[in-house]
Amino acid sequence: MDSFVGAAIDAREAMRDGGRASKLPEMVPSSLSIVLPAFNEEARLGPALDELFAYLCSLPEGALPAKIDVLIVDDGSTDGTAGLVRERAEFLGDGMAPRNDCPALRLLSVPHAGKGSAVRAGMLAARGDLIVFADADMATPPDQLSRLVEALMEADLALGSRIQPDGSDMRASQPRFRRLVGRLFRLAAKVWVTGPIDDTQCGFKGFRREVARDLFGRLRITSIVFDVDLIFLARKRRYRLAVVPVVWADRRGSRLHASPRLALRVAWDLLRIRFVHRGVKGAAEEELAPL
Repeated sequence: MDSFVGAAIDAREAMRDGGRASKLPEMVPSSLSIVLPAFNEEARLGPALDELFAYLCSLPEGALPAKIDVLIVDDGSTDGTAGLVRERAEFLGDGMAPRNDCPALRLLSVPHAGKGSAVRAGMLAARGDLIVFADADMATPPDQLSRLVEALMEADLALGSRIQPDGSDMRASQPRFRRLVGRLFRLAAKVWVTGPIDDTQCGFKGFRREVARDLFGRLRITSIVFDVDLIFLARKRRYRLAVVPVVWADRRGSRLHASPRLALRVAWDLLRIRFVHRGVKGAAEEELAPL
């Protein structure tokens, strides 16, 4: 595997945790689903989809799995987000198009419940052998997809990271106050639930389909802390994680604004993660459990 993929938590750590690491069968994925959650993204989604499909439709054969579809999860938008998706030439409704015909664009509309809930709905509805969720503004450009796909040949899930192999951090382009809040959040998350994961919030993560359905089916936290909940669950289920450094650019226009109310919600959700999943067992333990 290329040097840009670093294993963060592997079978050896699972053994140190006192259990066996999950090891799904080796696979040659034939399909890839890309899930994009969107809430009132009419202004930014069009250019992002232009960028995504321009890349996907120009790929050489074998660069990604043969069949690809893109699933937009409209999180109860009140603007023209859903209409924009339906009007695009790539929109084929149901189905998955062959790679050489360009990917299919599908739409899933759900009641507004926040990003975590929208991502969960999309990940459970996606059909690909591999499933990636990304931010609707393409803050991580589509040419980074191959990095996650390559990592998933050996890992059960792959976490995009804005920290580069040389130690540089692409989050340095964020506003200073947001970086400070982020540091405090990361410290609390690492100490309490995630362990040695330095970038939990990068909105670019890939999963094998069986793992996605297992983890998102168990997801209990759907606020902005949902990524941390996923990582905690993955560690507790003893899946193989890989951290994948990716290119990223801060795209202004986020609706997330720091406030005392948000800080309290984040603190409460972080605190309760361990407790809401206290009965979860490792995947290998379930496989060995008597019927």
